[in-house]
Amino acid sequence: MKSKKSIIEAGVSTLQLEAQAILGLIHNINDDFVKAVNLIIKGKGRVIVTGIGKSAIIAQKIVATFNSTGTPSIFMHAADAVHGDLGMIQKDDIVMCISKSGNTPEIKLLAPLLKQSGNTMIGMVGQLNSELAMQADLVLNTYVEKEACPHNLAPTTSTTAQLAMGDALAMCLLHARNFNETDFAKYHPGGSLGRKLYLKAGDLALKNQKPSISPDASVKDVIIEISQNRLGTVVVVQEREILGIITDGDIRRMLQKHSDLSNIKASDLMNPHPKRIEKDLLALNALQIIKENNITQLLVTDAGVYFGIVHLHDLLQEGII
Repeated sequence: MKSKKSIIEAGVSTLQLEAQAILGLIHNINDDFVKAVNLIIKGKGRVIVTGIGKSAIIAQKIVATFNSTGTPSIFMHAADAVHGDLGMIQKDDIVMCISKSGNTPEIKLLAPLLKQSGNTMIGMVGQLNSELAMQADLVLNTYVEKEACPHNLAPTTSTTAQLAMGDALAMCLLHARNFNETDFAKYHPGGSLGRKLYLKAGDLALKNQKPSISPDASVKDVIIEISQNRLGTVVVVQEREILGIITDGDIRRMLQKHSDLSNIKASDLMNPHPKRIEKDLLALNALQIIKENNITQLLVTDAGVYFGIVHLHDLLQEGII
């Protein structure tokens, strides 16, 4: 068994080598890189990303990043490409082929075929004198001096460099498209970030009951209404006009002050200035109001008219908090 010291040294060495490899790519952000960004931005088709072995895994990750940031992309395995998958490439597509050496048998066979198809080919490759580099219209240089593997065999720094170059390309495309948080939410509606960016206060209010009571209602009726809706609150409404809100906390404070409840009405208990939010504003805005005012329920309105209630628990359930 290896000593603690040797394990730490190996881990640190790996990270240092991979960090150096990424920093070394800075000098490779050149004219071909700029042309690749502009080519993809102006393109009418998709970006087909292909590779073999570990480079194929990196290609899949780059495709996922492209798609999630507004650049339509498809993964094509280099081995499958020469057995029928070339048919997925359309005339307006751009092909990006990823390989460390650029000289594997699959790449040597595939590169000329891609060139013959008439599609523009971007080569992401670590050897500039390789078959892939010579066949490519544009070259993204991902050369690394050596792998982190002590035998210089297992793809480590090379795949890290490919991944980083792919991220750099994706972020430049994102910047060029002015891709913002709202756009991101469209592609990630199921994630917590997506919910924060598209879920509206009105969406949450629709999931709850809409408790209301007249200003002349008795304390008993107020308590019954609050108990039935399980939101801990009821809105005092008269002819669609919001007069105020009563929470279970208001009830407790009233009981501490009064022993005779016979003459107390809803209008005596209510807060006439409840915090509110318009239904089309984000649930994230509702959370901000709730936090700033140290409350658990928030009135939701539609052009000033009572629409519903958002509870702190609703925000918790949706992962907004």
